[in-house]
Amino acid sequence: MASQGQQSPEIDQQDKAGKNGSATAAEIDGDSQQPSSAESESTSDSEMSHEELLLTLQDAQDKAEEYWNQLLRAKAELENFKRRAERDVENAHRYGLEKVAKELLPVKDSMELGLAAADGVGEDSEKVKEGIELTLKMFNSLMEKIGIFEINPEGEKFNPEFHQAMSMQESAEYEPNTVLTVFQKGYLLNDRLIRPAMVVVSKAANN
Repeated sequence: MASQGQQSPEIDQQDKAGKNGSATAAEIDGDSQQPSSAESESTSDSEMSHEELLLTLQDAQDKAEEYWNQLLRAKAELENFKRRAERDVENAHRYGLEKVAKELLPVKDSMELGLAAADGVGEDSEKVKEGIELTLKMFNSLMEKIGIFEINPEGEKFNPEFHQAMSMQESAEYEPNTVLTVFQKGYLLNDRLIRPAMVVVSKAANN
């Protein structure tokens, strides 16, 4: 019969087995609470992929905005080019005859001088005068058709944009800066000055 102070070998083995079993369960529980290295790597990869997508999206938006601005600038430049081209074509139509117009003006001047000279010549002067008047009338009509208009500012206010003062003359009858005499008429081609009127301008009389 075994003494009470000694434990049975079987009980001692059961205690050891229980302790070992408890340790094994705790280790298992601890392992189950910690994520595996594969799961950690998967989560990290997922987060990195999300950041990369955001960066890619931002880059695409920046490029889209840049291309849109370039498109707007190109469109504006095209509109400006079209307006300039239209203006150049319009000016070519309106002022393409400028050189021809300048060549015609001396011819008209000569006819007007001949008409004035015919006034002092005998009976035959009337026929000459009538012929010159008819020619001059036709010539004036032709000039107006192609957009040439005369500037004859006698009695009008002097305008330096269209008149060229040849001299100043005192006058008590007219206000200062009034055109007293037109030496040579001026002309416009549509709204462009091709020759200013050469005039005498009044100034205040000295008392």
